[in-house]
Amino acid sequence: MGDSGEKQMRRRRFLAWGLGVTACAAGCGTERTGGGMPRTGFSINPSGPRWVPVGRAFAGAARTAGFESGAGTPITVTGLPALAAAELNNGQSLLDTGTPLARLSGEVEVVVVPDASPVKDFDDLGARLVASPGRTPLVGGPQGEPDHLLFGLIAKALGADTRQVEYTGYPSRGEAATALLAGKGAAAAGPLTGWRAGIGRGRVRALAVSSATRVPELDVPTLLECGVRVDFADWVAAFGPEDMADESREAALRMCEVVIGSTGWEAACRAAGWLSIPLVGDDFARWVGTEIARTRAVLRDLGLLDTTKATTCWGSCGNGH
Repeated sequence: MGDSGEKQMRRRRFLAWGLGVTACAAGCGTERTGGGMPRTGFSINPSGPRWVPVGRAFAGAARTAGFESGAGTPITVTGLPALAAAELNNGQSLLDTGTPLARLSGEVEVVVVPDASPVKDFDDLGARLVASPGRTPLVGGPQGEPDHLLFGLIAKALGADTRQVEYTGYPSRGEAATALLAGKGAAAAGPLTGWRAGIGRGRVRALAVSSATRVPELDVPTLLECGVRVDFADWVAAFGPEDMADESREAALRMCEVVIGSTGWEAACRAAGWLSIPLVGDDFARWVGTEIARTRAVLRDLGLLDTTKATTCWGSCGNGH
């Protein structure tokens, strides 16, 4: 990235994306020199309740890595739902409203059906979506959020009429599960962590997972194995504040690199069932650009955004993760 790009990145402003910043809710960190004197402080803040677990784990791993408590540069932990909400509400991207620092973690999504469903496997579900998207009801979390986005990406990859996809969003995972088991949906999508118990008890069958590789101890194919070119995760990332100075940004990037490369962070991700998907600095900023383009495109395909609105690409507007 050139000097002008660096300056532009430093000028980007941070917004709370409708949920508000919970000041220092996850914890704070102060980087220390070899002599033990504080050098740069960090306060790690989730931008809403859904990101508190990751924020706490990140702050805990930061403390374990030697970044001790203290006030300082605010680092906001947020993710894909905030990106989608920004697009739906006012079209401002995360690259316009914050300084991208690092991708932290992601949740694998899974497509499930009731155990007694006549849908045999993912190929069967895909054939039904292509033939009758309006008569293959799908359920999951709220409209425009990751579960809905995943079904939109699947439908597009299959060649189904995306605007005809019949999707009902529910406020909670429990309500989506109840609807699925009551016959209100042919299939559901959601975080694997939320569906594992139902899979284990035999209440639902998993047809495919959204990750690029199979999930250990789960005999379920990936979407890629099913012939669907979709690699997807409900990701969480760290962003800096407005007008972030060079020194503060560099210190924050160093902290992120140390923390997400640490054994403590890897252990926290394993314990919570998250993917550790580290990506830092300019590489992360370019990746966010492709994710903005992909999210905006699928929201339009689903009829949730005005198709006449101009599209802006940051970096390469690819489809992969």
